[in-house]
Formats: sequence, structure tokens, C-alpha cells
Amino acid sequence: MKRTLFVLATMIVVALAGCTRNSTSNDEHAHDENLQLTAYSNDFEVYAEATPFVVGQNSEILAHFSFLKNFKPLTEGSVTASLIVGTEGVRQTLARPDRPGIYKFTLQPGTKGNGKIVFDIKTAESTSQVVVPGVSVFDNEHDAQHTAAEKAVNSSSGAAFTKEQSWKVDFSTEEVSVTPIGQVIRTTGQIQPSQGDERTVVSKIGGIVLFSAHDLVEGKAVRAGQGLFSIDASGMADNNLSVRYAEVQNEYNRAKAEYDRKSELAKDNIVSQSDLMTAKTELANAEANFNHLRRNFSSGRQSISSPISGFVTSVLVSNGQYAEAGQPLLVVSQNKDLYIKAEVQTKYYDLLGSITTANFRTLNNNITYSLEELNGSVLSFGKTTDLTNPLIPITFQVKNQAGLLPGSFVDLYISARPNKESLTVPHEAIVEEMGNYFVYVQLTPEFFEKRLVKKGMTDGLRTEILEGVSDRERVVGKGAILVKLAQSAGAVDAHSGHVH
Repeated sequence: MKRTLFVLATMIVVALAGCTRNSTSNDEHAHDENLQLTAYSNDFEVYAEATPFVVGQNSEILAHFSFLKNFKPLTEGSVTASLIVGTEGVRQTLARPDRPGIYKFTLQPGTKGNGKIVFDIKTAESTSQVVVPGVSVFDNEHDAQHTAAEKAVNSSSGAAFTKEQSWKVDFSTEEVSVTPIGQVIRTTGQIQPSQGDERTVVSKIGGIVLFSAHDLVEGKAVRAGQGLFSIDASGMADNNLSVRYAEVQNEYNRAKAEYDRKSELAKDNIVSQSDLMTAKTELANAEANFNHLRRNFSSGRQSISSPISGFVTSVLVSNGQYAEAGQPLLVVSQNKDLYIKAEVQTKYYDLLGSITTANFRTLNNNITYSLEELNGSVLSFGKTTDLTNPLIPITFQVKNQAGLLPGSFVDLYISARPNKESLTVPHEAIVEEMGNYFVYVQLTPEFFEKRLVKKGMTDGLRTEILEGVSDRERVVGKGAILVKLAQSAGAVDAHSGHVH
């Protein structure tokens, strides 16, 4: 029985191996025969797999077009592929992609030599051109395939990540570049509302707080002038508002009657102009007091409304609670202008006057924003310290264009004036593994080599690389962790999982 099972298992393995060999032999784009062509314009990345170019023979070109702004596929528009050698050339125009981002061309070169492929892309919004230089056309298939095999990309630490995969996720690549970098101060800051962005509503009289609605809670949106609650002072033994209102009204009625009487007598010169002016002044004062109470108080109550449009950040009283005159009742904020306050060690004091920018990484969603993105500026930094807190405060003012939450904390990277230039990569390009740091260097747009690097300082957006990469190499930025997962899954073939 065991022998039978062994023979059966052996037959299955052999059959699967045979299927694999047959599949490979029938693949119209055999991996060891394909040319892998990559080029960039200001708008597009083009990655093409092509059978080697031989005079008089059809060459199939499977071209992938991605927008550089977001590394998503070109889904509509016409593309013309031109193979040019010297002054001779062949071309083909496709009105639409075969699949999103993928155009399949067939070109038959007529001239041997070194040339280029030009892709002219026309969409409803714009036109663009991408040039692939260094394309060779041979006069025999043997030389063409031999050259393609020599140029084949391979790496023992490589990871395959096809365009179809990268188009479905948040993914990007970026060139390693030499950028100015200065001293970076890393600390933690707290987001706070700015002084002009927040208003505190206070009680003008002592009385009982009566809410106008039951949903007056923190976070509620309010309009300028919207009634929020009232202060009822009608039952107070002292400073009874109803009594005060009656006194002011009576004073107004008396002053008005006195002024009207003297106005009639002044016509016959029975009352002097001085007495008439005194009566007029008393009337104006009484009218001002009366209108103020009538406008803000009704039936012994003070009406409380929102001074600005925004949302409630704090409710400082409860429904039915007694409030003193001048007591804070509620805080309303517009949440438009914010402060980011932090504290740094005194050893950085000499650098604070040369701050050029700062980057803020939120802790809730791990997104990094620059000071420029938020239209921010350095508001101030401390000039003194004391024994109880030997740190220097620094305050930034920013526009809340990113849904920042007042009261929350951020990682803060404060950059002083650059004093050197270094190789840098996007901060998110670096993957940590057991205390070591790696980046994924692009060999082709579908095949990436895991590279050990030594990193230097970081400003939260870009990180200095001291060893491991060279200028102008491309590395995976967004999606580096996904490439790592693909590598861990064992997909090391540059074409694994690729659907033609």
C-alpha cells in the first residue's frame, strides 16, 4: 500500500513538472527572451516587455503606462509606438488600452542598428512623449536572444511586484537624490487652538443655567448668533433681573415723559435750553439701558448665543446649575488656526534662530505634513528657562487644512538651516528588520532588490542614507512594506504573478 502511494505521488509531481515546462515553452513572452524597457517623462512611467527586435520579424511589445503623479494606470487615451533606427522607422497607434494601463503593440523593424522607441500619448487633457533609448535591432534571432539574455535582470535578494499589483495599492517609486539637509531637532508637540480662533462665553448675571436644547455637547456645530442657553435670574433675592428690568423700563418711561414735557415748554421759552439738553441726555441714557436689557434679557433671563460659527469644545456648566456673573459657561472654536507647541533642550538654543521648516507626523494616522503645506510659520521661541522647567518652548502657527485635532500630540521634526548635501530617500521607503534598515531598489518597475542601508538623520519626510544606494537609483517609496511581504511570500521571479 505504501509503495502504491509513493508511485502515485511521484507520478503527480512529474505531471505537474511537465505542465510547468509546457507552460513555459508555450509562453509567448519567455522570461529569458524578453527585453525589459523602462523610461520616464514628466508625466508618465513606461515599462515595456518586448521580444527582441529582428529585421523582418514581428516583435510584440507589452507596454505598461502609469501616471507619475499617483502611479495609477492610464485607463483611456491613444498611444503611438514608433521604433526608429536612423532615419527609418515603423509605428503603430492604439486608440485604447487592451486592459487598464496595458497596450499591446506589434512592430516589424526593417532596418538593423541602434535606435529608440518613442511612445506618443494623447489623452483628453494633454499630450506627452516618452522615449526609450538604446534599443537594438539585429539581423538574426540568435544575436537578438543572446543580447536579451545578457541584459536580463536578476537578483538573489529580489522581490517581484507586478504593475497590476502596484496599481491596486498606494504605491510609488522615487529617485535617490542629493538634497540639502541641516541639523534636525526631533521632539513631541501638542496641537492647541490659537488665541483668535477660540471664544469663551461668560455669564453676565448670576442665575440658573437653562439649556435651550438637550444636545449641547462637545463637538456640536453652532452658528454665529445661535441661541445656546439662558440664565434665569427671576427668582434671585439679590440682583433680581425682573426687578432690574422693571426699574430700567420705568426709568425710561419717566425720562421720555419728562423730555416730551420740556420739549413743549421750550417752544414757549418756559424751559431753558440747558434744562432741555439735560432731559435729552437722561432719556438717551435710560433708553440705552432699557434697549440693552430688552435685547439680551427676556422675562428675567439672559439669552446666551454663540459669538462665532464653529463647534463646541467645552461645556463648563450643567443644565440647572447656578452660575455667577462673569463665570465661563462654554468655549466655541473655529478650528481654523492652530498652534503646535513643543519644548526642546537648551543645547539647541543656538539653532532656533535659523529654523527653516518643520514637519509634523500625526500619531493617529501616521501622516507627515510640512510647515509649508499647512501655510505655517514659526511664531516664537523662548528666550529664558527656569529651574522647574529647563526646556525652551517653541510655538508654530498653522492652518488646519488636514483635519488636525486640537489637544492631540504629533512627532515634530524641526529643521535648521541646511549645512550640507546628502543622499536622501523618502522616509517611508525604509523598512526595518531585526534592527537593520533596508530599501527596495528598482531593477525594473516590476522587480526590486532588497538593499541594506545605513541611515543618518531624518526630517520626517526624507531620510539621509550614508551607505547602500547611489544617486539617481530609484527606490520604492509608498508600498515598501507590501514589496517586503511579497518577497516573504517567496515571489522572487521578476515575472511571477504577471498576467500577459
